[in-house]
Amino acid sequence: MKKTITFKNMARQLKADLGGKDSYRGVTLTYTWLANQFGHFSLGFIPAFIAFLIMKPHMAPARASLNAACLISGTWLVFETINFLWPLTLGRKGGVKSYVFQPAWGNVAFDTITDLLFFWLGAFFCSLLCYDTPLARGVVMVTATLILYPAYYWYLTKMYLQAPGYPFQFRLSQWSTEHIAPEDIKLIKRFLDSNTMGMHLFLFGPKNSGKTSLSVAIATELSIRHYSAIYTSAMKLYCMFFEQDDDNTADVLWTWRKASILVIDDINPGDPVKEDLITSERFLGFVDALSTRDINRTALKDTNVIWVLGNDDKDRKLSANWQDMLYSIGVERDKMLSLNLQRHVPAARGARSKGEYDLQMQS
Repeated sequence: MKKTITFKNMARQLKADLGGKDSYRGVTLTYTWLANQFGHFSLGFIPAFIAFLIMKPHMAPARASLNAACLISGTWLVFETINFLWPLTLGRKGGVKSYVFQPAWGNVAFDTITDLLFFWLGAFFCSLLCYDTPLARGVVMVTATLILYPAYYWYLTKMYLQAPGYPFQFRLSQWSTEHIAPEDIKLIKRFLDSNTMGMHLFLFGPKNSGKTSLSVAIATELSIRHYSAIYTSAMKLYCMFFEQDDDNTADVLWTWRKASILVIDDINPGDPVKEDLITSERFLGFVDALSTRDINRTALKDTNVIWVLGNDDKDRKLSANWQDMLYSIGVERDKMLSLNLQRHVPAARGARSKGEYDLQMQS
């Protein structure tokens, strides 16, 4: 059975984020999200307090406190609206039509609304402290109530994003190539939107063709949808084939066998390395470890897997060989998808503008 994150897992993660020193243990995505939202609250509170001090000598304290909160809240509304629309549309070369994969607009809009709620809560909480008015009290109560679900959703989402161990933060709308066939885009969307388990996507291509970026981007979108995922290199996975499942610690929410999405990177390097270091037959030999053969085969068969391999061509028939290997362990042919990136050269692989950063993991 595939694993999900429970309230107990969230409570344990929250306890870890709120206690201890990050100077020696590092920071997590959940900790970063908490710090980010505290920053949004502070950027509502502090400017509102400064504005109140400026307005107070010129008007009644009650009016000054409300005007300051409204001024700062309105300023952040305008700023966030521009910050949401400009980098992703008018400020991007080619505009909306330049995306190979459209951004998850609803997801980004929800993130923007969440930020605004924290801005407004900070501004009107400041107003309430400066001068207690029914309006400020009401706005604080309503805003604090509205924040509850977004806070739960985003904290949970950050847990789904940090558990896989992705090597970098990258969303699908950031991945671009100069040319990609419409059928290839449909193939990726088919893998993304499939409601059945046991789908397998093979990504072939040479060095710098964007295989890893694309695999991470696809898996990231599924993590944001709250699918349990694991990212690993082939070398690490070979050792994991021999391990028994142990996901009872705070650091291990699920093992590769209990994940819904598995990304296997660096199975073979591709050009300029011509030789395939691992063949499909050799890979199956690792799968069939003496004590874990059956559970390894079942896990691979029933998990959605992204395979990142080297070059493929008509003579080598790598795609056919790997599909035959999966078929031998019970994977149906119509659940195997193959995409060759050899003819696709990313236009800006790994390049991220500020707007694209906003699009990726702050949401």
